[in-house]
Amino acid sequence: MYVSVFSLVSQEIPAIITLSYRIFQEVLSTQFGKDENLNLTIMSLTGKVALVTGGSKGIGRSISLHLASLGAKVVVNYSSDASSAESTVKEIGPSAFAIKADVGNVSEITSLVEKSVKHFGKLDILIACAGIMPLNELENVSESEFDRIFNLNVKGPLFLSQKAAAHMTTGGRIILFSTTLCAASTVTPNYLAYVLSKGAIEQMARVMSKDLARKGIMVNAVAPGPTATDLFMKGKPDSVLKMIAGFNPQNRIGKPDEIAEVVGFLSGEGARWITGQTVRINGGMA
Repeated sequence: MYVSVFSLVSQEIPAIITLSYRIFQEVLSTQFGKDENLNLTIMSLTGKVALVTGGSKGIGRSISLHLASLGAKVVVNYSSDASSAESTVKEIGPSAFAIKADVGNVSEITSLVEKSVKHFGKLDILIACAGIMPLNELENVSESEFDRIFNLNVKGPLFLSQKAAAHMTTGGRIILFSTTLCAASTVTPNYLAYVLSKGAIEQMARVMSKDLARKGIMVNAVAPGPTATDLFMKGKPDSVLKMIAGFNPQNRIGKPDEIAEVVGFLSGEGARWITGQTVRINGGMA
């Protein structure tokens, strides 16, 4: 009897799954309208304007290109390398614009935001990707190094958010950058000042999300693990890269596009109920 019942239920499982999926589709259709390209609708950034700091190289460049592919107009911020910024803008086309600014300096931050709004008429999305990572153990951390790290990694995102939020309306997005090292047991002592700065970012996202909720602005942080940018890969022998990959259960290093795609999701309508979170993008490393 039990076998017969089990067989009957087993035969019905595919039909149950199909029915559940159809109900799920109907719920989505009711919420968003009947759209064969529903995923594209949720992900689309058409009509949005994004400012990406550090947007001409590495992860920042991948984010600039990805947001543009989703339909956003993109302000590509850079600090010194004009050729990389010009290359990024050229690849995107007329919907991109490059602005040089030191995003650790409040007066330059103010100018950057004002120029962005003047050029595209508004600002919807801020991606605070720029940062530095000097490495020193406790005994060798200097006051000047500490100040330099915190100026760009903490003060910059705080005042960028302040200036950008003033121009944002309901549906605005602010995405800050932390690091998986804040949670990874494999962190080494020379990352001390850097991880301190990123711990501040995670708390900034958590608390600032409560402040900006009144304006309908979602604030989150992303925390990538080791990512194969040119800067990260430079100078590392294969043995070191293999060791770093071995820290990850996927046995590999992440790709810039994998970070950019999560940032793209958090920038869109699909993330309208996500705020105050730190999303770790690391393949299960931590």
